[in-house]
Amino acid sequence: MARQPADGAGGLVPGRGKGRLGATGRTGVQLRARRRDGWTAERVARFLAVLEATCNVSEACRAVGIGARAAYSLRQRDATFAADWQAALARGYEELEMLLLRQSLFGLERTETVRDGAEGDVKATKTVHSYSPQMALRLLLAHRDTVGRHHEAAGTERPDSDAVIERVRAELARVRTRMAAGEE
Repeated sequence: MARQPADGAGGLVPGRGKGRLGATGRTGVQLRARRRDGWTAERVARFLAVLEATCNVSEACRAVGIGARAAYSLRQRDATFAADWQAALARGYEELEMLLLRQSLFGLERTETVRDGAEGDVKATKTVHSYSPQMALRLLLAHRDTVGRHHEAAGTERPDSDAVIERVRAELARVRTRMAAGEE
């Protein structure tokens, strides 16, 4: 029986361990069957999507049916997954910031109208409470340093950084100068 390729096409992947001495006296990689309950490309993509949407590792793990220990272990072993994790977390963090800003401006409640049929009479109205600001704040605080390191490593500027604030102040001063010159 011929051995399947190690690229995963035949369902075999490199196993753990140092391998065994073969007939040639060299160690080799032992192949093992791919776990059905392990990380697949689909699970990784779903995990990252849920992490971005929720900023919550536990929720992302529940969504793909894999424990948090396995997620953190994969992040430690796989640099690409770790970078994608950080990027998803950063995008989710930014969305949480915007959510809190929107809620502070427009409130926390919205009213939905339930109709009887497609164009029927109003059956009921209900008030829907949106995402808890306490939970959003808790998640922001939990990930603040991690996202800050990600932005620093990626070279992206935050809107509240000292450099951005200084550029805005300089531009405002130029506008005031031009306005004053036009009024004289």
